[in-house]
Amino acid sequence: MIIVTGATGRLGSRVVENLLRRVPAETVGVSVRDVGAAAALAGRGVRVRAGDFTDPATLDDAFEGAEQVLVVSAAIRGPQAAEASKAAIDAAVRAGASRVLYTSHQMASAGSAFDPGRQHADAEAHLAAQDVAYTALRHGFYASTFEYYLPAALESGEFRLPADGPVSWTAHADLAEADAIALTRPGALDGPTPPLTAPELLDFADVARIVGELTGRPIKRVVVDDEEWSAAATAGGMPAAAAEFTLGMFRAARAGEMAVTDPALETLLDRPATSVRSVLEEIVARQPARH
Repeated sequence: MIIVTGATGRLGSRVVENLLRRVPAETVGVSVRDVGAAAALAGRGVRVRAGDFTDPATLDDAFEGAEQVLVVSAAIRGPQAAEASKAAIDAAVRAGASRVLYTSHQMASAGSAFDPGRQHADAEAHLAAQDVAYTALRHGFYASTFEYYLPAALESGEFRLPADGPVSWTAHADLAEADAIALTRPGALDGPTPPLTAPELLDFADVARIVGELTGRPIKRVVVDDEEWSAAATAGGMPAAAAEFTLGMFRAARAGEMAVTDPALETLLDRPATSVRSVLEEIVARQPARH
C-alpha cells in the first residue's frame, strides 16, 4: 500500500489525485489530521486514517501495512518542522515500509538563509541515515507564493517588497504529478533528486512586467529595505516571526539560492512545466473585479 500524508493539503491532495489515475484506490491510503475532511477519498475506496506528526503514536495506525510512504513535509515553521517530519519518517520505518519519500526543497542546506531550507536539510539527513530505500524530492519554490503578494500589488499598482533575485517558480500541480510518478515508476527517482523546477528564472521585476501584461495596467516593482518592509508588514498585522520568516525567502533569493533550474522535472513529466505566466493568469482571474 502507498501511504500519503497531508492528503487534504494543497500538495498532498494533488498527489493522491495523480495516484488514483495510476493505481487502484484500494492500494492507496492517506494519513490526515481530520478524517472528516477526507470523506470523499474514503468514498472512492481510499483507506483514510487519522495521523498527526506531532502525535507520533497515531502514525503507527495510519501507516499500518505501508510498502511506501510519502511524507509531505510538515507545514510548520522552525526546528519543529524538521522534528515533525523526522517523527513521520521514523513511523514509516517502524511500519515496515520498504521505501520512504519526503517532500524536500531545492534549497535544502544547513547553511540556507531560508529557514525551511535548513529544516529540510535536517530531515533529509535523518532520512538518509535510515536503513530503507528513500527519495528526497527536492521541489522548486512554489509559484503559489504569488498569492500572498499579488492582491496588494493589484490594489496599489506596486510590488513593494525587499530586494530579491531570480527564482525557479514551480507549480504545485507539476510537483504533485512528479511525486506520484516517483511513487509508481520504480527507479524514476532515488535518493536526493536533482532540483525539480520549472525552467524559467524570474525575479519580482519580471513578475510585475507579466502581471502588467495580463491586466493591461502598469505594475511597478519597488524595492524597499528589509527593515522598512518588516515594519510595514507588522504594522499591517503580520506577526513579527512571520515577517522574519518571509524575509528569509528574500535573503535566500538575492543570495542566489533559488537561481537554479534543472531539466529533471520536465523529463519526468514528459511535457513542458507550467509557466509562471499561466500561474499568474490563474491567480489574477481569481481576484475580485476592480473599478
